[in-house]
Amino acid sequence: MDPTLILLVDDDLVDRMACRRRLAGGTPEFFAVIEAEDGETGLQLARSTQPQCILLDHHLPDLSGLDFLARLRAEPDDTLRHLPVLMLTGADSAAIATEAMRRGAGDYLVKDGEGRYLDLLSATVERLVRERRMMEEKRRAEAKFRTLVEQIQAISYVVAPERPDALDYISPQIRALGYTAEEWLADPGLHAACMLPEERAGVVQLLHDTRRHGLPLRHEYRLRARDGTLLWFRDQADLVRDEGGRPLFVQGTLVDITVNKLAEQSLNQSQDALRRLAAYQERIRENERQRIARELHDELGGVLTGIKAYLSVLGERSRQSREAPDPLLGEAGELAQNAIDTMRRVITDLRPSVLDQLGIWAALEWQLDQVGKRAGLQCSCAIDPVAAIALDPDRSTVLFRIVQEALTNVQRHAQASRVALQVRRDGAELVLTVEDDGRGVHASSDANGSWGILGMQERSRSVGGDLAILPRPGGGTMVRLRLPVEVCHA
Repeated sequence: MDPTLILLVDDDLVDRMACRRRLAGGTPEFFAVIEAEDGETGLQLARSTQPQCILLDHHLPDLSGLDFLARLRAEPDDTLRHLPVLMLTGADSAAIATEAMRRGAGDYLVKDGEGRYLDLLSATVERLVRERRMMEEKRRAEAKFRTLVEQIQAISYVVAPERPDALDYISPQIRALGYTAEEWLADPGLHAACMLPEERAGVVQLLHDTRRHGLPLRHEYRLRARDGTLLWFRDQADLVRDEGGRPLFVQGTLVDITVNKLAEQSLNQSQDALRRLAAYQERIRENERQRIARELHDELGGVLTGIKAYLSVLGERSRQSREAPDPLLGEAGELAQNAIDTMRRVITDLRPSVLDQLGIWAALEWQLDQVGKRAGLQCSCAIDPVAAIALDPDRSTVLFRIVQEALTNVQRHAQASRVALQVRRDGAELVLTVEDDGRGVHASSDANGSWGILGMQERSRSVGGDLAILPRPGGGTMVRLRLPVEVCHA
């Protein structure tokens, strides 16, 4: 193990001998002592030998101990500036001790006549050397930490618990906002000043909760750079505690997520555009269904009705002439009636006339009644008069198609015996539910392949609604649509 090099600066030979002998024997640490009789020689030896501690007499022939300290702390070499110094004074002067400590002395001992200070010398030097080593290790660790932090893209910062309104450290990456670390640290209000006015109060409150109360921070907000550019950041911070649970500091990072946010906004815009396109295409399809249904009713329906009437007339003439009617006339009449019935079913599937003639609420009751008759289900319908407000044609169609799809799912997949439709008001929302007592939401969703449910959800979004497929208490499935009342009026 290399000896600990001590520089002893003292003009008194006897004092130097006493200190050297005391440091040489009876201590666990091995000291090597070099000596200087005056301040200038001591400074030169400090520069050339790089000792680990300096024992400094206050009274020197060329410099005072205080002047020596001032010169030492002004050295360009960082190692010299941080050398531990033990001041040795010949008088018990509190003023000299205070000034020495202010100028950078690590400690001081009074050289009393009995030599009691020598008993404390080794332990004091050992402590100063140990503290210096610890400080060097701390500086090296901090340097490694800063090097690591400054290599990553995120802005790192540290807040001391005793100073929650200001930062102790900010990494140089703050230049992404056009500021230096020194500018950011010097102005604690700069962070809030860069926030958008509409976001500032909420973000500042979150920062306050983290820095004063130790709550974790996970928040995204915008900061305006010095050149006016608006950037998105994700702010993440946590309170770091020691092994005993005492708070040490808040450590956080500001991650620039502007590119991700712009991509997210672009994706949302594309999705909105696709939804608007899908809603527009759905309106076109509904209009086309309505047009086809009307033409089938007016044109093909009229032709089929005419054909059936002519066949009836031919049959009546045959009976009046007492001739046996041709059997083909009867069969042709039945075929004409079957064609009329088929046409009516097609028209109903395309666009139920009750929806246009009597409105959405009557159409829902009619649809539920038809499903009950075809599928043998016990159906109930409860529409609160308060909720039965006027809907415009587009929303009426969307509501009808959602209920139609829900009832179709019940028939195909639920294996239910009962189905109930309810419409009510819940504050500022219109709530429509379709419930069944079948196999449950998972079985129904899997059987439907999810396409029908996706279609229902897209329809609801197109009118500002929110649709959920939920398990029904007691078994079965519940389809629930919430629609803001303010968008319901025609």
